Amino acid sequence: MKISSRFRSIAVAAIAAAGISSAGAAYADSGTISFAVYKAAFFVGGSGGQGTLTFHGRRYPVSIGGISGGLAFGASKTYFHGRVTHIRRVSDVAGVYGAAGGGGAVIRGAQMIVMTNGKGAQLELTGRQVGLQVNADVTGLAITVK
Repeated sequence: MKISSRFRSIAVAAIAAAGISSAGAAYADSGTISFAVYKAAFFVGGSGGQGTLTFHGRRYPVSIGGISGGLAFGASKTYFHGRVTHIRRVSDVAGVYGAAGGGGAVIRGAQMIVMTNGKGAQLELTGRQVGLQVNADVTGLAITVK
């Protein structure tokens, strides 16, 4: 059975493209992140904090800011720690993470949250809260790497 050279060229190109795309996904790296966020709200809320991103053995300071709207009231401080995945460089961590819009948030269990930014970086965080914060709101979280 003879395979045409055109078909063979298309098959080789498809296999090469699949290899390149999987190599790009395999190249994505991960790091760890820890930060504390202060949050206060009475229907509209704000949050801010600072922390550290560790990537390839180096530590980078990060600042956290955010807003929320909906049914929310109280004040709290939450300590978060976890992994940041699907990154190639430190700048991939910077961006807006949220429960609505470009990113998405999924709460798993009582203390774990997974959020994604527009660059594809994914935060897998566990937290410990001090204070009282009751909310059923839409929240956005912005991370800046200094």
